[in-house]
Amino acid sequence: MEEPGSVRGNCQMVALSDRKIEIVRTLVQSAPDKIVGGLQRALAETGGDTVLASVRQLVEAEARDRLLRNAVFQPVVPLCVGPSSSNGGSDPHSLVFPAQALTYVWRGLKATASPEMAAVAAATAAIEKAVATEQRVPDPSTAYNAVVKLAAEGLRAAEQRDFKTAAEICERARPGAADALAACLDITPIVRRTLPRLAEWVAQTGDETSAPARLAYKDSVAIAEDAGPRFFEMLAAQLTPPWMVLRIISAIMDKPTERYLADSELGGFPERVMAEIDDALKAISKLDLDGGPDAGRAAGQLVELITRQTDELEGCIELTRDHGWGHRIVGQKKTLANLVEARLREAEKLTTAALPMQSSGFARPRKTGPKLDEPPEPRSVRRAMTLLTLAHEIRLCANYGGFSAMHAKVTEKLAALADHYVEEVLGDLRNGDVANVANAHAFLKIAADVVGLTRDEKAAELVRRRAASACAPPSDSPIVLDA
Repeated sequence: MEEPGSVRGNCQMVALSDRKIEIVRTLVQSAPDKIVGGLQRALAETGGDTVLASVRQLVEAEARDRLLRNAVFQPVVPLCVGPSSSNGGSDPHSLVFPAQALTYVWRGLKATASPEMAAVAAATAAIEKAVATEQRVPDPSTAYNAVVKLAAEGLRAAEQRDFKTAAEICERARPGAADALAACLDITPIVRRTLPRLAEWVAQTGDETSAPARLAYKDSVAIAEDAGPRFFEMLAAQLTPPWMVLRIISAIMDKPTERYLADSELGGFPERVMAEIDDALKAISKLDLDGGPDAGRAAGQLVELITRQTDELEGCIELTRDHGWGHRIVGQKKTLANLVEARLREAEKLTTAALPMQSSGFARPRKTGPKLDEPPEPRSVRRAMTLLTLAHEIRLCANYGGFSAMHAKVTEKLAALADHYVEEVLGDLRNGDVANVANAHAFLKIAADVVGLTRDEKAAELVRRRAASACAPPSDSPIVLDA
């Protein structure tokens, strides 16, 4: 039996008032999808008799409603970014809308389209039943598209309160955004039809890809003459990365020439990719050497991204190297190669500083060996690891980026340097020539990291094992034999 003052007893007696529940409901409904999903996971294990039970039920209901809404509006959901995003509907170079606008459109449909919303719910229930019983899944497109059509009409009319709010939210983000969202809803049924085949279109080329893609494109522009860019924006939003849509554009236009594509309404797509490349080049040039492996890894990923993007542009468009886009891309590739080669040369210097050597004796030539009288200098090590991580990250794209020769030369040289350094330190340890074993062990660990980044992790692990064995203190314990 529970005591009156127990925690469990108090939880049973306490419940949120209707006013507080309404406040929570408003907060949850206004939250982005990721926040709602996080709340659902966090509340999943709360007991049914706790004060949080009503909150859990509210969050679960909202999560289910979001899933249904996102299924109905699947072709436009990726375009509806949250208000906290850097381009929450206000970026003039992207077709994006505030996420809240979709929330109010959904509310407007609930208030004005009860029969159609009931059909959507029934279609979704039929899908769930078919999945549970392993039967053929029915196509809900008819019910979904009917609701989407009403959403476009309601957004344009902006008479009902929620639709009006949705339109106002769009217009605050960018003038004309409400009409743009309605126009996207107009071609949502066509885009929905393409989604099951989108991965296939991107992965393959030829008539099997271009014919259905071209048909979908024609269907879109038949609804509105200016629908072409919207069609591709909606496809791009479904792709990772979005610029892979260039393959579909190229397939539909039979690999257009630079001049033809630049003069068309689709010229903004490659322009946007080239602008991203320029931004990435600036970021690489500003690499913080003190940022450590994470900074080097991020810069390396940018290098790989640029090589993929330039390769995609060259593969999808007939370019001329002497002018226009072709000339610009050639310049970007040259800038990338110069940046990377400069960083590789710097990596060589910084690695030498992280594994210092010193001269000893008076003979000519003077003998050099590891400098172990002082511990490693943290800043030198961190800066070396930044660039070595960068070099390791770009190993697979070096050939495509035009810096493979320099990359191979530097990594082989640094691998040999680390190998030599390890043997020298281990030799000094065996000979008893090391005054501070802790320093020797620290430098061996750094050398192992260098080996791992210039050769492979298996070779690095071997160095670590040898270092641990060589630096282990001698055992003075007597040997006890069994009787």
